[in-house]
Amino acid sequence: MTSAAGTPTRREQILATAAELFAARGFHGVSVADLGAACGISGPALYKHFASKDAVLAAMLVSISEELLAGGQERVAAAATPATAVRALVEWHTDFALNHRALIVVHNRDWESLPDDAREQVRTLQRTYVDLWAEQLRRVSPDLGLDRARATAHAAFGLINSTPHSRLLPDEPMHELLVRMALGALGVR
Repeated sequence: MTSAAGTPTRREQILATAAELFAARGFHGVSVADLGAACGISGPALYKHFASKDAVLAAMLVSISEELLAGGQERVAAAATPATAVRALVEWHTDFALNHRALIVVHNRDWESLPDDAREQVRTLQRTYVDLWAEQLRRVSPDLGLDRARATAHAAFGLINSTPHSRLLPDEPMHELLVRMALGALGVR
């Protein structure tokens, strides 16, 4: 939770620092002492906020999945048409991907290190997010089957989530490029 003043809480600071460290060195390449030092506290002081390093990874990946889903649901609820909803989802996911590159790397590389209960929670949240997209895609193209709509959503995610691998453009032109390409691939203008 961000504080009332809009500044990140200590817990959020730890998660952000952990995301950067895990992205750079991998989950297993970062010790609790490393994480504490990067946060300006002792490693054992981390246990005031998280039960373990595994709990840090779990909180990180569960919270981003919750954030993606909640943001997507808000945009769909505010959209006047299915095509508007798809455009809003693409914009939302692109903004998210550009602002959370490290989390994409951590999710892709350290998924297997996630504790089983957290992995299932993330999977459930992600399935709901995919289905949110699939429902809007099917409304835009009623002949699109559910499996194909889900596959289409996953393909769009793959395109958009390529952000950690390309720093050839500054964020604004990259955002425009990804949105244009994703909407083209989805058949939405």
